[in-house]
Amino acid sequence: MKDLIIKNGIVFDPSNGIDGEKKEIHIKDGAVVDKVNGDAKVIDASGMIVFPGGVDPHTHIAGAKVNTGRAFRPEDKPMEATMKKTKTTRSGTGFSVPSTWMTGYKYAQLGYTTAAEPAMPLLEARHTHEEFLEMPILDKLAFPLLGNNWFVLDYIKNGDIDKLAGYVAWVLKATKGYAVKIVNPGGVENWAWGKNVESLDDQVYHWGVTPRQIVENLAKVNEILELPHSIHVHCNNLGHPGNVAHSLDTFKICENIEPKGGKKTSLHITHCQFNAYGGTNWGNFESGASEVAEYINSHKHITIDSGQVVFTKYATTTMTGDGPWEFALHHLGGMSPWGAKPGIKWCNGQVEGESGSGIVPYFFSPKVAVNAIQWAIGLELLLLVKDPYQILMTTDHPNGAPFTTYPIVFKWLMDKSTRKDMLENVVSKKASEKTVLPDLDREYTLNELCISTRAGPAKLLGLKDRGHLGVGAIGDVAIYKLDPNKYDGHAIEKAFSAAAYTIKEGQIVVKDGEIMASPAGTLICAEGKIKESTYEATIEDVQSHWRDHYSINFNNYAVQDAYAPKVKIVNGI
Repeated sequence: MKDLIIKNGIVFDPSNGIDGEKKEIHIKDGAVVDKVNGDAKVIDASGMIVFPGGVDPHTHIAGAKVNTGRAFRPEDKPMEATMKKTKTTRSGTGFSVPSTWMTGYKYAQLGYTTAAEPAMPLLEARHTHEEFLEMPILDKLAFPLLGNNWFVLDYIKNGDIDKLAGYVAWVLKATKGYAVKIVNPGGVENWAWGKNVESLDDQVYHWGVTPRQIVENLAKVNEILELPHSIHVHCNNLGHPGNVAHSLDTFKICENIEPKGGKKTSLHITHCQFNAYGGTNWGNFESGASEVAEYINSHKHITIDSGQVVFTKYATTTMTGDGPWEFALHHLGGMSPWGAKPGIKWCNGQVEGESGSGIVPYFFSPKVAVNAIQWAIGLELLLLVKDPYQILMTTDHPNGAPFTTYPIVFKWLMDKSTRKDMLENVVSKKASEKTVLPDLDREYTLNELCISTRAGPAKLLGLKDRGHLGVGAIGDVAIYKLDPNKYDGHAIEKAFSAAAYTIKEGQIVVKDGEIMASPAGTLICAEGKIKESTYEATIEDVQSHWRDHYSINFNNYAVQDAYAPKVKIVNGI
């Protein structure tokens, strides 16, 4: 593989203060260097923009739940969502839940090179990593689910913060995970008994702990271990009218928890659109985005990602570790392109004493008032939060929409006329009446878009070698055919839908939207800093109680190295 020089492109590299400058990028041995000497391949990027490779901080792309979603949706395979086998690619299919190989290809075609799977059941971690192995090009991270785990609940109940830290450290090592994920804390455990939680101070059955205690203690442990990413939280009451009040209470839990390990934040709230709802019922449903944005604009300990809704031709596949919410969605009727159908198919999953999940097909219709307001709320959050480092662009793939719709969202963010057209001619009038979106004139700059999709996610995740193009960065680059001085919504969507070049560690993997190579990606893991004596004492305690919790032998639980031939370990320094 030759060294690489990218010339004449207009470079956007917010982490290094570069905002649309003509600058050469030199890559040697897979990393950005100051200058390549000698023979090198040259890419002439005249008339194009140059970004770091995209980093998606929250996307459901691998694991048992995702694979169940594929099997659950045989109709999710329209012809336009298929890929034919070529000399360099394997065939693939799937609109909202693409097959593993196609997931890697489609992300690369968008200019993305890193993605985080945010909901990995511990017992099913091996499945997640097996799918990672079949997903080319992308570097991958996985977040173990810990918010409803019996060992976690027990250590919190007993006030044993040291063993809780030891347990989290062991889980990350055993599952080859990266960050602490909390989904509907306490609510998923209660769902095993047919119940949920409605407030941060509700009791978790049989454990005597609360969602507030779960979030607070795992946040403290996260900083004790100096993990590179803050706790990654899916709030209680997701999807319910009026949940914005609960979300704001959740934000406050971590206000006084000092981030360590080089982090600036102690809390990340994911797919916040689904937790920024006002009103008291579906009849008076309205946006709570202004309240969320006001809080975030005055507090620096928190980041969010948007969970943007996009209207598509086909139904998407909602899937989450929040089983009770999916059951509620099932009873709300789900949606199909042919209208509401109460009793539409639903799938529930439960993973021993660890976590749960649910799956429901859903069609977001622009003419349904609630769906139109949801669409507007995501854009409100992205436009109202002032610091682009505090809000990242996601669709909570595939929940709000498949990741392949990202260029449509970029168009709405950067061109207010396309938002106006949607409000006036496409979506229900309720979106204008129940949100402030019609009053927002802000348009993202290319620099702000680069922050929200590259520099911001990399910084949030603690991935210091990507999201930028400075010397020492991994040689991941995306080049798009877009004139930075003259573009409209159509040009934005077209350019970001098919990268002119995607470069992975100095290798051209996409050219003019076509896959040129499909190298294996790297698995990125994190290990906490902890005293060996604390770690060993915790393992002894876990083993002594293992038979009471699991149907699998302790020695067969951990993911072996054979499942991760290319591994990078981040230890939070």
